[in-house]
Amino acid sequence: MAELRAPAPGQMAASGLQDKHLSGLATALMLGLGLLFVVLPVWALLQRSLWTADGAWLGLSLFAQYLETPALLDSAWRSLRLSALSALICVGLAYVYAFALTQSQMRGKGFFRAVALLPLLAPSLLMAISLVYLFGNQGLLKGWLPGGIYGETGIVIGSVLWTFPHALLVLLTSLATLDGRLPEAARTLGAGPWRIFWTVTVPASRYGLMMALVVVFVLVITDFGVAKVIGGQANVLATDLYRQVVGQQNFGMGAVVSVWLLLPAVGAFFLERHFRRRQAASLGARASVFQPRPHTLRDHTLLAVCVLIALALLAVIAVAVFASLATYWPYNLTPGFKNYDFDNMDGGGWATYGNSLRLAVLVALLGTAAAFASAWLVEKPRHHGALREALNLVLALPLAVPGLALGLGYILFFNTPGNPLQGLYASMAILVICTVVHFFSVAHLTLLAALRQLDREFELVAESLGVPAWQTLWRVHLPVCLPALLQVAGFFFVNAMTTVSAVVFLYAPHTQLASVAVLNMDDAGDVAPAAAMAVLIFLTSAAVRGLFALASHFALQRTQAWRQR
Repeated sequence: MAELRAPAPGQMAASGLQDKHLSGLATALMLGLGLLFVVLPVWALLQRSLWTADGAWLGLSLFAQYLETPALLDSAWRSLRLSALSALICVGLAYVYAFALTQSQMRGKGFFRAVALLPLLAPSLLMAISLVYLFGNQGLLKGWLPGGIYGETGIVIGSVLWTFPHALLVLLTSLATLDGRLPEAARTLGAGPWRIFWTVTVPASRYGLMMALVVVFVLVITDFGVAKVIGGQANVLATDLYRQVVGQQNFGMGAVVSVWLLLPAVGAFFLERHFRRRQAASLGARASVFQPRPHTLRDHTLLAVCVLIALALLAVIAVAVFASLATYWPYNLTPGFKNYDFDNMDGGGWATYGNSLRLAVLVALLGTAAAFASAWLVEKPRHHGALREALNLVLALPLAVPGLALGLGYILFFNTPGNPLQGLYASMAILVICTVVHFFSVAHLTLLAALRQLDREFELVAESLGVPAWQTLWRVHLPVCLPALLQVAGFFFVNAMTTVSAVVFLYAPHTQLASVAVLNMDDAGDVAPAAAMAVLIFLTSAAVRGLFALASHFALQRTQAWRQR
């Protein structure tokens, strides 16, 4: 057996110096890409609201014009009002649902959790189209809503349905980390279940409640699909931005509307970061896991509520699937695949579905690799602290930029004469880049959290043995983070399949996507084919998520055996 020898001090110093230079170069490169694809497009958006396309200074004249236009001002107030109302209703329902899944002995928790997360796999357009088939002029339940589904009522109902799983995920995390000692202490002191709920459970999860309200508010105020399909004459900021850019080619006023759309999103972004820090500090090191006790009345009541919510979600999706198969709604409901003949419909044909698949695969591959690289550069190197902090800040910015605003910023930046990257415009590449950037912050933060689970001693031991940083990354960091990597890849794929707002301004005839085809077919009056395409997106996303779940299961068995006792 060969004798093991420690590396010479000079060899270790050379290896450490090389790692320092390489990590600094990689961090600078990643920061440059962040500035190019995140900061500069947003700056171009802000610039266009203050200058003309020729560079003439406008000042705040466009903002003054906006404030003097009653219709645009009404849209802004309506957006704020409907977003707040949707957030209150959605978070209220999601809190009861999350409480049932974490704080009760209700049966079927796995089933109810899976059903609640189904809307994540479909574009928001699917919910709106399904509501039209349920409560529209020829809907199955058209007499159930006195004022009809079109308008503010439809926007609120559709928004609550598609944002429900987002609020639920936040609240599940908050309630699952409840310190079990607190309810036990209250019960020992003689407090009843209702008093424990209001004096212990709600205060302990208040930051999760606030974060859920912020998340849903931002999702609704920046959403474009629901308001476009079912909003009727009730305009909101997102639809105003779409009309200014697509309908009137008024990029200056579109930039102004984008700025107004940015303000609540940026404010909510900082609030969310504040709440996240407070929530992280609320769980003590001596906390115990809460084990709910059986309570017949509570468990049966929560089961009834969960059944009603789950039935509503399943009914909306089922109606969309049925409508996509009906021959001619509502006169001939014989099932068939006539509506799936996309090549004979106004909207782009089957080529749009192929484009979406190609986009989703490229976004999943590129986005996952870039997110892991950025998270590693922020967390693991011990040098270039200021550079790494700057990189982390830049990569968190997309979380505060709505998709519509980001897409318009890409138009204004990459389509500028003289820009050497102008060739990216109207290509699949710009759709891939914009989609990766739009969803990058969540992926970056997820992998950052996964890497932070690894103790710094791994890197210190590797350095003391003269092991290059890239070998530590390949042999330690990458295998340990494999489950998180698969989760992020699935996240990128599904969001690339379902996104509308980030790409609606950027596609060309040969790069049109399936989610945009849903919008175009609905505009053309082909509602059933639009439902069919939305259902196809949903089924594709569900199948791919299932494949990623299987891959994660096998990866845990083959490469994560050390996690099992």
